[in-house]
Amino acid sequence: MKKAEYSEIEKLFIENGEPHRLKTNIPYITVDNFPLLGFLTSVRFLEWVSHNPEGVISLPTGKTPEYFIVWTVYMLENWNTAKGKRIRAKYGLENYDKPDLSQLRFVQIDEFYPISSKQHNSFNNYVKKFYLNGFNLDPDKALLINSDEIALAEGKHFSEMFPDSQVDLSLRYREPKNAKELLQQESIFAIDNWCTNYEAKIREMGGIGFFLGGIGPDGHIAFNTKGSDHHSTTRLTATNFETQAVSAADLGGIEISRNRLVITIGLETITYNPDCVAIIFASGEAKAPMVKDALENKPSNLFPASVLAKLPNARFYLTSGAASMLEESVETYYKQGEWNQEKTDRAVIDLCRKLDKYGHHLTIDDLKADKYCKLIPGLNSKMVDTVIQSTLNKMKKGMQGESNQVYYHTGPHHDDIMLGILPHIHRLMRNETNKAEFTVLTSGFTAVTNSFIINTLEDTRYFLDNGLIQMVNYSDFFKVGYKHKWDKDVYHYLIKVASGEPEERRRGLSHRIVRAIVEIYGVKDTEQLRDQINEILAILKKSYDGEKNPPNIQRLKGMIREFEEELVWAYLGIKTKQVHHLRLGFYTGDIFTEQPKKERDVEPVLQQLRTIKPTVISLAFDPEGSGPDTHYKVLQTIAEALRLWQQEEDLSKLRIWGYRNVWYRFHPAEANVIVPVSLNAMGVMDNAFTNSYLSQVEASFPSYQHDGKFSELTQQIWVDQLKTIQLLLGKNYFYLNDSPRIRASHGLLFFKEMKIDEFLLHARELEKSMEGMVD
Repeated sequence: MKKAEYSEIEKLFIENGEPHRLKTNIPYITVDNFPLLGFLTSVRFLEWVSHNPEGVISLPTGKTPEYFIVWTVYMLENWNTAKGKRIRAKYGLENYDKPDLSQLRFVQIDEFYPISSKQHNSFNNYVKKFYLNGFNLDPDKALLINSDEIALAEGKHFSEMFPDSQVDLSLRYREPKNAKELLQQESIFAIDNWCTNYEAKIREMGGIGFFLGGIGPDGHIAFNTKGSDHHSTTRLTATNFETQAVSAADLGGIEISRNRLVITIGLETITYNPDCVAIIFASGEAKAPMVKDALENKPSNLFPASVLAKLPNARFYLTSGAASMLEESVETYYKQGEWNQEKTDRAVIDLCRKLDKYGHHLTIDDLKADKYCKLIPGLNSKMVDTVIQSTLNKMKKGMQGESNQVYYHTGPHHDDIMLGILPHIHRLMRNETNKAEFTVLTSGFTAVTNSFIINTLEDTRYFLDNGLIQMVNYSDFFKVGYKHKWDKDVYHYLIKVASGEPEERRRGLSHRIVRAIVEIYGVKDTEQLRDQINEILAILKKSYDGEKNPPNIQRLKGMIREFEEELVWAYLGIKTKQVHHLRLGFYTGDIFTEQPKKERDVEPVLQQLRTIKPTVISLAFDPEGSGPDTHYKVLQTIAEALRLWQQEEDLSKLRIWGYRNVWYRFHPAEANVIVPVSLNAMGVMDNAFTNSYLSQVEASFPSYQHDGKFSELTQQIWVDQLKTIQLLLGKNYFYLNDSPRIRASHGLLFFKEMKIDEFLLHARELEKSMEGMVD
C-alpha cells in the first residue's frame, strides 16, 4: 500500500495542532473542539474539490455534519470577501480560486427502507436540502436512494406492498405462505436488483473519490453495522439495536426504527477506488471506544471502519475527547505536563482493572511492570495507599452535609438532573436550611412521541365527556382559573401514585393537559376545548412518524415534559414555582438546532442567576458534545451567563458541579466527588422516573447501551462504578465499614466540583461571528 501523504491543509493542521499519528492503522488528526472539527473537514473537502472538480463525492447525514455544512456554505459565500480571504490566508487556501461544485457527482450513502423521500426525516430529503441545494450541486449528476421510485412487483408502491412498513427478509430464503407474501418476495428481489444496479453505477464512475462519514455506537460506517463483511456492497439489510437506538430520533421512536430496514452502500463500495479520500470524523469522549477499536485493531468484521486501513488516503479527524483512548493519546496524557495525583489515581485504578486485582494486592513489581504506573515519580510500595486515600477523600466529600446553601440545578433536558445527581440532591435537601431551584433550559418536546400524546388526549377527552374534569365547570376557569392550582395537579397525581390508582393518575395528567390547551390555544369554553382536542388528534393521526409537529403541538408536548419534571421534584417537596422552564429559543426540533444567542438564550439564564444568587450550580458537563448537541449548546449558554455575572459579582466562592449520566461517565480519577448510593436511593430514583416521566417509560428513545428505561441504565452505571472502586478499596471496606451509609452502598455516583475559572476553561465562549471560531 502507498504511504500516507498529507494534503497541504492537513499538514497545516498538523503543524498548528497536536502531532499527527502514524502508529495507528489509519492516520488521524486531532482538533480542540466540535466546531473546529467541522471546519477542518470543510476546508479539506474544498481543497479536494479544487483538485477534483468533476469528482465523485459521498457525504453523511445526521447531526455530526452540522459544522461541516455550516462552514462549507460560509466559505463558499465568503470566498472573496475580506472575512473569507483572511480565513483562507490563515489556512492555506489563499491561492485557490473559488471551487465550483456544480460538476461534482454525488452518491447518497444510505436510507431507511421503506420511507417516502417526501418526509423531512428521510435521508433523501436531507441530501437534497443540505447538499444539492445547500452546496449548489447538480441534481442530474446525483445518484440518490428514493424509496418511492424503486420498482416493486406489479408496479406497486411500497405503501401497498408493505402497508405496515415492515419487510420480512426471511422471504429471501423461504417459500411464501400466500399470494401477498409471494408479491413481497418478488419485491424484495426487485430491491436487491436495484441495489446491484446502484453499486454498478458507482463503479462505472470509478468509485467514490471523497467519502465523509461518522462512526456509530457499534463502530458502523454508513449502515454497515458491526459484523459487516469488508467486501460488502450496496444492499437492503437489517440493523442492530445500537443502530436502531440512535435512529429512533430520526424515525419517531425505537418502535419504528426497530422494524425498519435500510439500504446502504457497502464497505467495499467505499474502498473500491484505491485513491479514495475517506474521512471519518468523530467528536466527544463517548466515541473514544469505537475510535480505538477502528484504529488500533487489525482489520476485522467486528470493526467496520477498520476496512479503511487499505486506503492510503483514509483519515480519522477527531476531537481530543474522541481520541482520548488511543494509546498515543494516553501516553501524551501521562508524559506531557506536570505529574499530579489524578495521573497516579488513573494509572493505579486502570492497573487494578487490567489485572483484575484488588488495590491492596498490587505489588511494587506490578507497578514497575505497568507502562504508566512505572512513570509515577518516586514510585514505591506505598504508592497504592496514596490512591486509596485520594479516593477515600472523594467519598468523604460526597458524604459531607451542607447547610445554608442555595442550589441552582440545571439540565439541558428533562430527566438530566435526576439521572445525574438525584441521590445527592435528595440527601442535601433533608437539611431545610438549604434551598434549591431547578431549571430545564429546553422544551424537550422531541422526546414525546405522537402515540403517547394521542393516547393522553383520548384519555382527556374521555374524562371530559364523563364529567371527571370538574374544574372546567367553574365560571372563571377559561379566563383566569386555569392559571391557578398547578401545584394541586402535581399533588393530586402523586397522591394517586401513593394509593396505587393508575386511572386516577391518568386523570391527574388530563387536568394538566386541559390547563395547557387553554393556555396555548386560548379556548373559551368546554365545547371549544373538546373541539381543540379533536383537531389536535386529527393532525397527529395524519402525521407520519418523526414528522416535525406544528409549533402549538410542540409546545403542548413540551408542557407535558414540564409537568413530568415538576412531579419528580415534588417527591422532595419542591413547589412548582421552584421548577423553571426556560424553553430557550435555539431548541427548535430541527435536525440542526440554532446556535445560542446572547439576548434570546443567555439573558434568561443570567436573570435567574441574578435573582436566585446560587452558591452551587449543577450542570451537565459535556464540553465536547459526547451526548446530544443540546448538551453542548446549553453548556455554552450557562458559561456565557456566568462570564457576564462574574463581571457583576464576586464569584470566587461559587461551586460548580459537573455531572454526567447516561450519555457518558467520569473516570474515577477525573471525578473529585464520590457519593454512595444505596438500594433505597436507587429505588427512589427508579420509582420517581417510572411514575413521573410518563412519556419516557416505554423508552421510545433509548440509549444504545440499554434497551429499556434510562433509570435502569443509570442504576447499572452506578453499580459498575461501585465495582471499580471496590477493586481498589476491597469489598470488605464496604460491608465491614463502621458507617451504615457505606455499608448500604450498592452503587456510587461520580461528579466533578469546580471553581468558576476552572469550569470556564472547559467551556468555549459563544462565537461573536463565524470567523471568530477559527481566528
